[in-house]
Amino acid sequence: MTKPGIRAVFLDMDGTLISFKTHRIAKSVFDSLSKLKEKGIRLFIATGRGKDGLGVLEGFPFDGYITLNGQFCFTDDEVLYENTLNPSSVELLLREIEKDPVPVGFQLREERVFNFRNALVDEIHAITNNDDAPAGDISGIASKPIYQCMVFMDEEKEKELLKKLPDCHSARWYPTFFDLSPKGGTKVKGMDRFLRHFNIPLEESLAIGDGGNDLEMIMHAGIGCAMKESNPVLFDHADYVCSDVEEEGVTDCFRHYGLL
Repeated sequence: MTKPGIRAVFLDMDGTLISFKTHRIAKSVFDSLSKLKEKGIRLFIATGRGKDGLGVLEGFPFDGYITLNGQFCFTDDEVLYENTLNPSSVELLLREIEKDPVPVGFQLREERVFNFRNALVDEIHAITNNDDAPAGDISGIASKPIYQCMVFMDEEKEKELLKKLPDCHSARWYPTFFDLSPKGGTKVKGMDRFLRHFNIPLEESLAIGDGGNDLEMIMHAGIGCAMKESNPVLFDHADYVCSDVEEEGVTDCFRHYGLL
């Protein structure tokens, strides 16, 4: 199927570009990305990872980076957008996890620190190879700019917590935890910033992802593509379901839309 006019592609990382088995991006996928770059198509990362988790991209010249689910967006030359949690929300979260302790990773611009680590955190690190941040002193954390929190809490407790945090948004791509962000702070925010920056209409964009934190992005883009092993919530909103990450689904999507 040929879809003319795609000028911007937004790519999730874990489970989309990055294999959960090898923790790397396949060389053939890098080759596919290079071919799109040669055609003048803009390529953007759209990830829940922070800036400190982009080493796996191996220096590939992406045109921009939506990190922390939209809270910190930048090119190689400038920061286009950044957003942090309200300190009062961080303080409330701290009170809640003091009453009912769960691991929480507090994301600053360049690093993350956990209140404590347990088997749930180690399980995620085994999957992503990106969640080895240490536990440390968080006594003054509410006074620092926190872009996002990685909260290990089940869905029922998450719902109760969000009732107390009306200025926050949550997104879950794995059953054991969710990302807590400022309300309205999704990958869509970064998409719109980059599309305006490069003067590209929304309808000429393609987004590919696999997690619950990719839902808004897939719904918002001109074309939304979900990986075969995605969170099922994505399937009802995706224009196309491509192969799994282990089968180089990104390349499958590019071929489906005539970009290769």
